[in-house]
Amino acid sequence: MDFVSGYKGVVGRVFGNDNATSNEDSYVERLLDRINNGAKAEDRRMAMVELQSVVAENHSAQLAFGAMGMPVLLSVLKDERDDVEMIRGALETLVSSLTPLNHAKMAKIEVEPSKLNADLLSREVDNISLLLSLLAEDDFYVRYYTLQVLTALLTNSLNRLQESILTIPRGITRLMDMLMDREVIRNEALLLLMYLTREAEEIQKIVVFEGAFEKIFTIMKEEGGSDGGVVVQDCLQLLNNILRNNTSNQTLLRETVGFDPIISLFRLRGVSYSFTQQKTINLLSTLETVNLLIASGPQTDTGKDTDSMTNKTVLVQRKILDYLLMLGVESQRAPVTVRCAALHCIGDIIARHPKNIDELASKVLGEEPQVEPALNSILRIILRTSSMQEFVDADYVFKNFCENNPDGQRLLASTFTPQPQSMAHAPLEDDVNMSFGSMLLHGLSMSESDGDLEICARAASVLSHMLKDNTQCKEKALKVELGATMQSMGTPEPLMHRMVKYLAVSSSMDSKDGKSNGKADLYIQEMILKLLIVWLVDCPSAVNCFLDARPHLTYLLELLSNQSATVCTQGLAAVLLGECVLYNKCIENGKDSYGIVDAISQKAGLTSFFLKFDEMQKNFLFSSKKLSEQHKPLTRSNGASMEDVDNEQDDASVTDKRTDNEVHPILASLFDAGFVAMVSSLEVNIRERFVDVYSNPKAKVAVVPAELDQRSGESDGDYIKRLKTFVEKQCSEIQDLLGRNASLAEGMAMSGAGSEQKTSGPSDRVQAETYRRELREATQRLEMFKNENAKLGNDVSIYQNLASKMESELKSLSDAYCSLEQANSQLEKEVKSLRSGGAAPYPDIEAIKEEAREEAQKDSEAELNDLLVCLGQEQSKVERLTARLLELGEDVDQLLEGVGDDTGLPDDDDEDDEE
Repeated sequence: MDFVSGYKGVVGRVFGNDNATSNEDSYVERLLDRINNGAKAEDRRMAMVELQSVVAENHSAQLAFGAMGMPVLLSVLKDERDDVEMIRGALETLVSSLTPLNHAKMAKIEVEPSKLNADLLSREVDNISLLLSLLAEDDFYVRYYTLQVLTALLTNSLNRLQESILTIPRGITRLMDMLMDREVIRNEALLLLMYLTREAEEIQKIVVFEGAFEKIFTIMKEEGGSDGGVVVQDCLQLLNNILRNNTSNQTLLRETVGFDPIISLFRLRGVSYSFTQQKTINLLSTLETVNLLIASGPQTDTGKDTDSMTNKTVLVQRKILDYLLMLGVESQRAPVTVRCAALHCIGDIIARHPKNIDELASKVLGEEPQVEPALNSILRIILRTSSMQEFVDADYVFKNFCENNPDGQRLLASTFTPQPQSMAHAPLEDDVNMSFGSMLLHGLSMSESDGDLEICARAASVLSHMLKDNTQCKEKALKVELGATMQSMGTPEPLMHRMVKYLAVSSSMDSKDGKSNGKADLYIQEMILKLLIVWLVDCPSAVNCFLDARPHLTYLLELLSNQSATVCTQGLAAVLLGECVLYNKCIENGKDSYGIVDAISQKAGLTSFFLKFDEMQKNFLFSSKKLSEQHKPLTRSNGASMEDVDNEQDDASVTDKRTDNEVHPILASLFDAGFVAMVSSLEVNIRERFVDVYSNPKAKVAVVPAELDQRSGESDGDYIKRLKTFVEKQCSEIQDLLGRNASLAEGMAMSGAGSEQKTSGPSDRVQAETYRRELREATQRLEMFKNENAKLGNDVSIYQNLASKMESELKSLSDAYCSLEQANSQLEKEVKSLRSGGAAPYPDIEAIKEEAREEAQKDSEAELNDLLVCLGQEQSKVERLTARLLELGEDVDQLLEGVGDDTGLPDDDDEDDEE
């Protein structure tokens, strides 16, 4: 009794020891003494009944029992197995001592007595082993109360109970045997196993080895399947615990029992298809089971991914798509939570599975003659539903259908056929006989006069999936022209231009009651921006179409600077502007990359432009926490709360109740992991492209001035003299420009110093970091320019030497020509002397002179042409050098100081020779 007295002392220090507590302790002590030392069996039984009653009603008695009565009752359970009534009473008293009391005085107690009693009972493994041994007793109530004691221990000592049961031989086996017992005991055992198998992989394996699958499906069949009660829900939760993140158990289920018992739960019985609250929870639990089977593992867990792909294949082979389409699409009487879960399950089943994608594409719904493809029906849900979550899950189906499926994207895009003008403003109910593409274009063309732009934005989300990473679909969509509107003055309008117009309208459109519909406009703008971003990726023709209308660029620049726009809206606008530079192949002034960069720099500023990227990346929508969120398992506690979603009649009212820290469900689906990764990659490429634009200014076509052409009738000497004058004039202009550039650079340096002083104040860290990054980039560009400057200086020196060499060769050629003239003159003298002598016949001197003159002229022209080529190259290099120096602000007077003088010296000599 030393242990009991020590425990009692601790209790006294925790809870106090007033007179009332002392009286209750004395009463409990007397009852325990009668049970332990009573001579008559009937008196001991009466004492047990009184003890159970007082412990069940009084928390002080419950506390006193834990201090003194636990060893007494454990002794009864161990030594008096033949007295069934005493065993029953002892077990029932233990249940009462472990059950929390809802008493007014309980609020003042720091620790609940039931938790202390549970800790005391579960501390010894032998106590748990003793309780499990009682499950083999024949008496019904003994087994029933034993299961209740074990269940009560789970609420306070789950981990300790799990560890104890694993160490007890045949512990799980005895619990599994209870599933084949009478209904009441079976239900208690089922509830106990449901708690035990949570996050306990070893217990899960043993349970499966003991035939859990067969027993669970047998119980659910006996209870009526999905139409059954809470027992079916408990069976499904136990099944989900066994399958969750356990590949071996999933494989065993697939290869032994199969998936047919799970799929059979989706079969709706009766004509009315009534959905009670319990049936809804059962269907949601079954859909969760399917999701566990098809859930992909982490990227490093290839085995889990392979197993999920196999499960997807088998499930579709067993016609699960038919049942899911019935629940999610055809059965509009089903609760919205069931429809949403079924649609999301369809999206998961076809994700990254080509055969399942083809299977879904081939499904048709309805009855003859009114049948239509399943994809058309899902698109109609997207355009018509009033539930935001139903739109998100239906859109998820198209996302997975189009992902890495270019053939499917082209199949959907091939149905793009604008409806006739008479159908342009027809209500959505008239789209039954339309093709998929026509229905989508009908939704995209819903103008602001038809209400808000939410339908158009939803259709834009579907179109973005169709266009992602598919150039052919992008090109086809560029050719789509929608019907004329009042604003377009009767002219057909390209689909992209209509989307940009709706983007601008959504930012300023008011709701019907005259108040700004800010919540809706928030995701409408971002859905359209996402479409345009996906459309422009790797598609120069889309960029060209976007820039065809000058107001598009102007509106984006205004949206970028709009202080009332959200961080993500401004960030997406910055990404769209960056794409107009990154994928721009235009050569027209104002529409090319250089013109757009200049417009961004002038209207918004490059610092502010890149700051939008940083702010967007810090938003919760782009955080890894949001992307890693997982769906919570469905349990008894949260099952009823999920049913409450069906009572939501107006999603807008629910949206208004959201706090600023909660994410809009549509925005959360828009910024999925794939889109966030694409935006992050685009940001890196856009930054690099902007650096390239500043590093390599727009190249201009070199036009040879008319002064460099030799005029008709102009002698070679005059031509060379004119070339020399032209080069000297160019050199003087370059020097003037260099002087102006130096002044400009000095002014920019002073301005930069002033701005540094401003930013050195209490500016935010983001802007300071941006300035430092731009400074590093500018420093790198300056070093690159210096290297290029040195290289160009070397080229100038080389070409100067080459020009001097050519001048020397020209002088040598002139000297040779003079020598030839002298030799010709000498020959003429000799001919005259020969004629005067009349000695012999003489050759034709005139012909020889003409031949020599032509040969000399040819050599002179060849040398002159070479000189002109060299001069032209030098002129081109001088122009390039001038442009570089203007950018760098370098003083290169020393490089060009002697160009005019050096080239002038040989020309003076030539002039002297000509004279």
